[in-house]
Amino acid sequence: MRLPLFLLTGIAGLLCLNLAAQTTPTLFKGADLSYVNEMEDCGVVYRENGTARDVYRIFSDNGCNLVRLRLWHTPSWYDTLNTGKRYSDYNDVKKSVLRSKAAGMKVLLDFHLSDFWADPGRQLCPAAWLNVVDNLPVLEDSLYHYVYSTLLNLNTAGALPDMVQIGNETNKGIMLSPAVDAGGWSLDWYRNSRLFRMAIRAVRDVETVTGKPVKVALHIAGPADAGWLMQGFQNSGVTDFDIIGLSYYWAWHQPTSIEDAGNVVAQLKSQYPGKEVMIFETGYIWTTQFNDNAANIISSVHPDYAPASPESQRRWLVDMTQEVFSKGATGVIYWEPAWVSSPCFTPWGQGSHQEHAAFFDFQNNLITDGGIRMYDFQYTLEEQSPVSRGVDMNVVANYSESRLLVSFPLLDNGTDISVRILSASGKQVRTVTVAPGARETIIPLQEMSRGVYYAALYDGARLLGVRGFLF
Repeated sequence: MRLPLFLLTGIAGLLCLNLAAQTTPTLFKGADLSYVNEMEDCGVVYRENGTARDVYRIFSDNGCNLVRLRLWHTPSWYDTLNTGKRYSDYNDVKKSVLRSKAAGMKVLLDFHLSDFWADPGRQLCPAAWLNVVDNLPVLEDSLYHYVYSTLLNLNTAGALPDMVQIGNETNKGIMLSPAVDAGGWSLDWYRNSRLFRMAIRAVRDVETVTGKPVKVALHIAGPADAGWLMQGFQNSGVTDFDIIGLSYYWAWHQPTSIEDAGNVVAQLKSQYPGKEVMIFETGYIWTTQFNDNAANIISSVHPDYAPASPESQRRWLVDMTQEVFSKGATGVIYWEPAWVSSPCFTPWGQGSHQEHAAFFDFQNNLITDGGIRMYDFQYTLEEQSPVSRGVDMNVVANYSESRLLVSFPLLDNGTDISVRILSASGKQVRTVTVAPGARETIIPLQEMSRGVYYAALYDGARLLGVRGFLF
């Protein structure tokens, strides 16, 4: 069943009470430009209004203020690809950081901690460390010195990034052996936490030596998985970070809606006060056509933002960015908006796997009414509201046992007290009657999909309080 409109309105009223005015944070509207140097070496010329321009200046002049760059440890697979030149290694990243800073943009450095793509399904340790992958103290030491020396060398070159992320989409952990990685899902929090803490320590030591601030980020793929993964970080002692980064693509994370993503941001802001939340990766296509022989990696569009077109791309990005900014996010980064077609090859084919989602047309001319407009749109920021209002409630999700503990003050009522679990859209998915005189209740959460929910405390039909939580 769905709740009547007047009850949903009551919940909305509780959730939207304003807090005291807060200082407006710096909002980052960014682009992952890791492929640019490679594209240019492959002959790509970027244009705006038909005129060839430095692509970093194109982005900066259109309102982009943050560049994200991936770093692989030793991408030797490039040696047998195209001209044999390596990209996204230290030298390539240094060049890109300097280009970003020259164009007036800040930099987020993405330590993949691998020689190849790291993502929710693949987290391979660099080949240089395979002989110590199962010797945790030695692996920790190798990781520390790698992060520390990389950042110090970048600082010497005038290319110290403003932010770094420890790993890329680290849902299954980082730096796994080939056997463990191939064995399916693996998340050893003891090992994981020691590696994360050591990498973060290296960044903090660089801050001390250089006297320059460098924000540290964690990166999770999929808003619906943020709750239990962040709880894992917290429980295992990984707390010295500044930013929670999320990947959110409609194509891969549906049915998580824009509203759902915003609610996840709000919940993370509430649950981890003092931490920033950002969308580190997103993407949306402007055409279903191809411009090369490489299979494209994104294919679906949201029914409310269809068909695929520059206008639909712009609307989805602006609406999503507005929603997460309104809920307290401090940044949104588009993944590879300059990865256009070229004669060069990837490991999977000739061309780009993203040209239909880039911000440039098939002649490499900026699409001025497309996704690029996410950067200069005038977003409105609301005073942030907590995800808990009314009667003071404490909500603790136990992910391993799929249950929720809800506690509240002693209520001087009869037997009409209940706790209802509501989805982000207001659909009632669980109801538990509270025993007279009780101050807590346990609610089973089995067979519920991951996402944002609300625990609502009722006296009969009267809403007493509500608190959001992630499951």
